[in-house]
Amino acid sequence: MSAVLGALVPVFLIIALGAVLKRGLLPEASHWIALERLTYFILFPALLVVSIARADLGEVAVLEVSTALLGAIALVGLLLTLLRPTISRAFRLAGPSYTSVFQGALRWNTYIVLAISGSLAGPRGLAVAAVGLAVMIPVLNTLSVIVLARHGENGATSNRLLVLQILRNPFIWSCAAGALINALHLPVPPVLLTFGDILGRSSLALGLLVVGAGLRLGDLRRPRLATWFTCLVKLAVLPALGVGIGLMLGLREVDLLVVAVSTAVPSAPNGYVLARQMGGDAPLLAEILTVQTLLAAVTMPLVIAAVALL
Repeated sequence: MSAVLGALVPVFLIIALGAVLKRGLLPEASHWIALERLTYFILFPALLVVSIARADLGEVAVLEVSTALLGAIALVGLLLTLLRPTISRAFRLAGPSYTSVFQGALRWNTYIVLAISGSLAGPRGLAVAAVGLAVMIPVLNTLSVIVLARHGENGATSNRLLVLQILRNPFIWSCAAGALINALHLPVPPVLLTFGDILGRSSLALGLLVVGAGLRLGDLRRPRLATWFTCLVKLAVLPALGVGIGLMLGLREVDLLVVAVSTAVPSAPNGYVLARQMGGDAPLLAEILTVQTLLAAVTMPLVIAAVALL
């Protein structure tokens, strides 16, 4: 447990620092919007390309890890889709609010995944996490766009937005580029890899600071029932499914550990930007992100410690 906490505590300290900076040294929203855009369009895509391109997948159970992650996403996504009328009635959700529950229950915070995977398992952990990046990011971004196009307020232009959002998503393109370089062993000049590596390493700290700055602590006074439901699905049900599928497929040690980390992290702050762009319930998603991030500081050590005992 001490090793788990040693890896998690620095990550959550950086998130807390972001919250403090937002309320002190950098109170202007424009500062954080600029950092968010820089991280979203430049720094984090560079990290994705370099991490996936450099990943040594020879010792990674690629098929099993991919199946565990996608299987958990598929099961939860299917249940949320089939139960949408029931969920909407139970929590009095309109279409845009349902999209926030969907995103909050399925998306994952890749900044936290990479930071913790590297801290717990070093280069091997990052290699397994790279598989998760390549598999989950395109799928989750595409699913989120489809759900927002169908149930968001901008439904009248859903087809056009659907295509544009998928084509313009920098995470999808960067994952595809990194996977192509890795699979085909394309020669990339070392200076470009070093350039991308420097940009990418800065994205983790900045990304975690932006997560902290985006926390809306006022939402903790009375979180909605839909928020608690989403936290239960994201922080408990999804990890249980991912780990369960992984165990059935024979995953152990680092592979299973990174599957647990990938499914147990809070949802992605990028979903908030997408909700604003496509007519989702952005305030509800901000509330979900805040509560999940704080709860994850407790639930993630428990999930990781449990997996370590298997």
